[in-house]
This record gives sequence, C-alpha cells and structure tokens, in this order.
Amino acid sequence: MTITSSVRTGSSVTETRRITVPDPKAAPRPKPRLTVGGVVRVVGLGLWLLITLFPLYWITLTAFKSPGTINRFPIEYWPSEPSLDNFTSLFEKSSFGTFLANSAIVAVSAGAVATLIALLSAYVLARFEFRGKGAVLIAFLLTQMIPAFIALGPLYSMMTDLGLVDTKPGLILVYIAICIPFSTVMLRGFFENVPDALEEAAMIDGCSRLGALFRVLVPVMTPGIIAAFIFNFVNCWNELFLSVVLMNTDANRTVPSALNGFISTFNIDWGSMSAAALLTILPTMVMFALASRWIVQGLTAGAVKE
Repeated sequence: MTITSSVRTGSSVTETRRITVPDPKAAPRPKPRLTVGGVVRVVGLGLWLLITLFPLYWITLTAFKSPGTINRFPIEYWPSEPSLDNFTSLFEKSSFGTFLANSAIVAVSAGAVATLIALLSAYVLARFEFRGKGAVLIAFLLTQMIPAFIALGPLYSMMTDLGLVDTKPGLILVYIAICIPFSTVMLRGFFENVPDALEEAAMIDGCSRLGALFRVLVPVMTPGIIAAFIFNFVNCWNELFLSVVLMNTDANRTVPSALNGFISTFNIDWGSMSAAALLTILPTMVMFALASRWIVQGLTAGAVKE
C-alpha cells in the first residue's frame, strides 16, 4: 500500500514523497498449529454432536418409513420406501389436530400472562429495596427445586373444588404459577443490566413510573422479554405430568399427554408415535433457535453511553 505525502521545503516549493506501507491484509497469516488437545476437543465435540442428533434422526427416519418396514431386519438406516402414511394415519385415527390446537392455546396463553406478571415482579425486585427482598428471591429459586408431584394431591383437590379439572383455563392457571418464579429471576437479571439513567430521564420528562417502564424500559428489554416468553412457551408445550393428571378427555388433552395414547398394553404404534413426536419437536426447535438469537442480542446490545 502506497501513501503519497506532500512536504513543504521552502516558501513555495513542495516536495511529493511516496511512502510504501505494508498492507496488513496481505501479510501472511501464521498457520494454525495442530495440537493433541485441539484434536481431542474436536473429536469429542463431534461425538457428542452425533450422540445428541442421532435420536432426532432416528425419530425422523421412523416417521417417514412405511408401516410395513419399521420393524424390518436388517435395520434400514435410510428409508427404502419413503412414505407419509404415518402422518396421514396420525390425523385420521386420532384427534391430533385438536391436541396441537390445545397445546398452542395453553402454551401461548400461559406463556404470555406469566411473562407479563414476571415483568412487573422483576421490575420491583430490580429497582426497589424492601424488607424481605432476599427471602422472596430465595423462595422463587426454591420453587424450582420442588418436584411437581409433591403438591399434586392438594393441587388436584383445589382444582376440583374450583371446577377447573379437565379445562384449559385450569391448566393455564397452573402453568402460569409454575412459570412465574423462573421468569421473574431471569427478567430481573435483564433489568439490572439496563442503566437507571433511562428511567430517570423519562420520569424527568414527565412520565410516571409505569409510563417509564412500558414506554422506555420495555422497548430496551424486548430481547429479554421475548426470551422469557419463549422459555415459558417451551416449558408449557413440553409439560407432561400435570397435563396427564388434570386433563381426562380428548377434547382438552394436550400433545404430550396424547402421545401416551400410542402405547397400549401389548403394542406400540412406532410409526404414528414418531410422526407425532416429530410434529411436536418442530415448534420447540424453532423456539429454541429464536431464544438463542434474542438472548445473545439482549446480553450484548447497549442502551446508552454514560
């Protein structure tokens, strides 16, 4: 790379000089060194990726096999006769479309309401100091360590008294109560990364505290809010234990509990179960992909310069 510079040598005499500067992009880069540790790391990660993806591959393979070739020996690792019969029979022999709709209604409703409540509680825990604040945080964390079946008896009795057993609103209320603690702790961390100067400037300009929260902080917190909603959605979508206990009829049953219907005493419908599992996994895969994007953006994006 050549740079031209002008140097004044006298009152009216200018000398032009050309200076050659080495281009950093053209400089030879050092070759990566092959080390034993690097090879072991790459091989280990490759094996771990293979072990992780193989079950998903096998479910997909079984779902697209024709019913007569699923149990064929020797085992086929690629379908010789690809077929959509498992997906067709899944919707013809069962109310799987209803199950998907029920899961979507319950997961979206519970996730949205739990995220809104957690947003308000996280704001209080992040911006205010009050007696018992540490105890509240500990209580939220302890709820994540208690298995759900411990509270199943009192929960079922209470839901029966309220007439909410085998109803979607009842299951939504239970899921909201389950999702709030973790979402609150998660959003509290996002609030603590947002400078107080944003809120103070909005309140100086005439906003109330709630106005500053929803007009200023919530737009900045959008990645964290979306990440919390996605977490709540996936948690509600995949929950099995409570949905099996609280839902008794096919009209209100969700997808995880409906998958148990493919297992009978003497037989397992592997084709339909694999097709149902594949359709159940796809929304959660999309949600996790979106969650990764929003979480990274929320942790790296800056709001103001101070």
